[in-house]
Amino acid sequence: MTLEAILAYVHLLAILTMVVFISSEAALCRVEWINKAVVERLARVDAIYGMAALVVLATGIARTVWGVKGPAWYWTNPLLHVKLTLFIIVGLMSIVPTMTYLRWRKQLRAGGALPADAEVRKTRKLVMIQAHILVLIPLFAVFLARGFGK
Repeated sequence: MTLEAILAYVHLLAILTMVVFISSEAALCRVEWINKAVVERLARVDAIYGMAALVVLATGIARTVWGVKGPAWYWTNPLLHVKLTLFIIVGLMSIVPTMTYLRWRKQLRAGGALPADAEVRKTRKLVMIQAHILVLIPLFAVFLARGFGK
């Protein structure tokens, strides 16, 4: 029971961290706010977001393996697969903004160039789509935890 509680706590903490940092990315990645400090900050914020996502994935898998309900209960429930699929979609979508922030930072450090407005808008749109998909995952988690889908 103690392991279950600790895994649940770390999982929830990592989820909240993801939400805070994807929200920070969405807030910072705006044409009207982009400057040298923001470009540097976006790369750091995105790195924390990525680390939190890895912790969410690791603790989520650990909860299915070592949790009270056991792997057979979790892995046969289609809602777990919906959650995991949405999480993977968000993860794959996050590759583009991550690579973009790193490129922006490299360009900034090399010659002081800020990204073009169109590129900032395009990147923010991807971040917003991720954020909107991310908020759906807990909906499936709530139903999964209550035995729906079995």
